[in-house]
Amino acid sequence: MELKSAPAAKPIKIPGPDHPITVEHNPNRVVVSLGGRVIADTREALTLREAAYPAVQYIPRKDVDMALLARTDHATYCPYKGDSSYFSIPLGGERSANAVWTYEAPYAVVSSIKDHLAFYPDRVDAIEERS
Repeated sequence: MELKSAPAAKPIKIPGPDHPITVEHNPNRVVVSLGGRVIADTREALTLREAAYPAVQYIPRKDVDMALLARTDHATYCPYKGDSSYFSIPLGGERSANAVWTYEAPYAVVSSIKDHLAFYPDRVDAIEERS
Protein backbone atom coordinates (compact mmCIF):
# COMPACT_ATOMS: atom_id res chain seq x y z
CA MET A 1 0.00 0.00 0.00
CA GLU A 2 1.37 3.38 -1.02
CA LEU A 3 0.94 6.21 1.46
CA LYS A 4 0.36 9.71 0.16
CA SER A 5 1.01 12.70 2.34
CA ALA A 6 -2.00 14.81 3.19
CA PRO A 7 -2.22 18.00 1.15
CA ALA A 8 -0.94 21.09 2.90
CA ALA A 9 -3.68 23.26 4.35
CA LYS A 10 -4.71 26.06 2.05
CA PRO A 11 -3.44 29.41 3.27
CA ILE A 12 -6.09 31.95 4.24
CA LYS A 13 -5.20 35.62 3.95
CA ILE A 14 -7.05 38.66 5.26
CA PRO A 15 -7.29 41.75 3.01
CA GLY A 16 -5.40 44.77 4.30
CA PRO A 17 -3.48 47.84 3.15
CA ASP A 18 -1.10 45.70 1.07
CA HIS A 19 -3.98 43.78 -0.60
CA PRO A 20 -7.28 45.63 -0.19
CA ILE A 21 -10.61 44.11 -1.25
CA THR A 22 -13.91 46.00 -1.35
CA VAL A 23 -17.35 44.81 -2.46
CA GLU A 24 -19.98 47.43 -3.26
CA HIS A 25 -23.43 47.48 -4.86
CA ASN A 26 -23.19 48.66 -8.49
CA PRO A 27 -25.95 51.24 -9.10
CA ASN A 28 -25.86 50.53 -12.85
CA ARG A 29 -27.60 47.81 -14.80
CA VAL A 30 -25.04 45.18 -15.87
CA VAL A 31 -25.66 43.12 -19.03
CA VAL A 32 -23.43 40.26 -20.22
CA SER A 33 -23.85 39.09 -23.82
CA LEU A 34 -22.37 36.49 -26.12
CA GLY A 35 -23.29 35.45 -29.65
CA GLY A 36 -26.25 37.80 -29.77
CA ARG A 37 -27.72 36.33 -26.56
CA VAL A 38 -28.07 37.98 -23.17
CA ILE A 39 -26.36 35.69 -20.66
CA ALA A 40 -26.98 37.92 -17.63
CA ASP A 41 -28.98 41.07 -16.93
CA THR A 42 -29.14 42.62 -13.47
CA ARG A 43 -29.55 45.78 -11.44
CA GLU A 44 -28.09 43.99 -8.40
CA ALA A 45 -24.46 43.46 -9.43
CA LEU A 46 -21.70 43.74 -6.87
CA THR A 47 -18.43 45.37 -7.89
CA LEU A 48 -15.42 43.68 -6.30
CA ARG A 49 -12.19 45.64 -6.33
CA GLU A 50 -9.07 43.74 -5.31
CA ALA A 51 -5.61 45.26 -5.03
CA ALA A 52 -4.42 46.45 -8.47
CA TYR A 53 -6.65 44.05 -10.46
CA PRO A 54 -9.44 45.37 -12.70
CA ALA A 55 -12.85 45.62 -10.98
CA VAL A 56 -15.05 42.53 -11.39
CA GLN A 57 -18.84 42.50 -11.62
CA TYR A 58 -20.43 39.70 -9.59
CA ILE A 59 -23.95 39.00 -10.83
CA PRO A 60 -26.63 37.26 -8.76
CA ARG A 61 -27.24 33.72 -10.02
CA LYS A 62 -30.97 34.50 -10.28
CA ASP A 63 -30.17 37.09 -12.99
CA VAL A 64 -28.04 34.72 -15.10
CA ASP A 65 -29.53 32.39 -17.72
CA MET A 66 -28.09 29.27 -16.09
CA ALA A 67 -29.48 27.13 -18.95
CA LEU A 68 -26.78 28.67 -21.18
CA LEU A 69 -23.96 27.58 -18.83
CA ALA A 70 -22.31 24.19 -18.33
CA ARG A 71 -20.46 23.43 -15.09
CA THR A 72 -16.88 22.23 -15.61
CA ASP A 73 -14.39 20.39 -13.40
CA HIS A 74 -12.04 23.39 -13.43
CA ALA A 75 -11.39 24.92 -10.00
CA THR A 76 -9.03 27.49 -8.54
CA TYR A 77 -8.20 28.81 -5.10
CA CYS A 78 -7.75 32.36 -3.85
CA PRO A 79 -6.33 32.75 -0.35
CA TYR A 80 -8.53 35.86 0.12
CA LYS A 81 -11.83 34.54 -1.26
CA GLY A 82 -11.70 30.71 -1.15
CA ASP A 83 -12.37 27.93 -3.67
CA SER A 84 -13.97 28.83 -6.99
CA SER A 85 -15.95 26.67 -9.39
CA TYR A 86 -16.30 27.30 -13.12
CA PHE A 87 -18.82 27.18 -15.93
CA SER A 88 -18.34 27.29 -19.69
CA ILE A 89 -20.75 28.92 -22.12
CA PRO A 90 -21.18 26.35 -24.94
CA LEU A 91 -22.68 29.05 -27.19
CA GLY A 92 -19.24 30.70 -27.34
CA GLY A 93 -17.34 27.55 -28.28
CA GLU A 94 -13.73 27.07 -27.20
CA ARG A 95 -13.30 30.80 -26.50
CA SER A 96 -15.88 30.59 -23.71
CA ALA A 97 -14.47 27.56 -21.90
CA ASN A 98 -14.36 28.27 -18.16
CA ALA A 99 -15.65 31.78 -18.89
CA VAL A 100 -17.59 32.06 -15.64
CA TRP A 101 -16.51 31.59 -12.03
CA THR A 102 -18.24 31.56 -8.68
CA TYR A 103 -17.29 31.26 -5.02
CA GLU A 104 -19.99 28.97 -3.65
CA ALA A 105 -18.64 29.15 -0.09
CA PRO A 106 -16.56 32.36 -0.02
CA TYR A 107 -14.59 33.43 3.02
CA ALA A 108 -16.44 35.71 5.47
CA VAL A 109 -14.69 38.89 4.33
CA VAL A 110 -16.32 38.54 0.86
CA SER A 111 -19.41 36.56 1.89
CA SER A 112 -21.65 38.93 -0.10
CA ILE A 113 -20.44 37.38 -3.40
CA LYS A 114 -21.99 34.01 -2.47
CA ASP A 115 -24.60 32.99 -5.09
CA HIS A 116 -23.04 35.40 -7.60
CA LEU A 117 -21.19 34.70 -10.87
CA ALA A 118 -18.39 36.62 -12.56
CA PHE A 119 -17.40 36.57 -16.25
CA TYR A 120 -14.01 36.88 -17.94
CA PRO A 121 -14.38 39.91 -20.26
CA ASP A 122 -12.32 38.29 -23.03
CA ARG A 123 -14.52 35.15 -23.06
CA VAL A 124 -17.83 36.95 -23.70
CA ASP A 125 -18.73 39.62 -26.25
CA ALA A 126 -19.58 42.34 -23.74
CA ILE A 127 -20.03 43.19 -20.08
CA GLU A 128 -21.92 46.47 -20.27
CA GLU A 129 -22.75 48.87 -17.46
CA ARG A 130 -25.84 50.92 -18.32
CA SER A 131 -27.26 53.80 -16.28
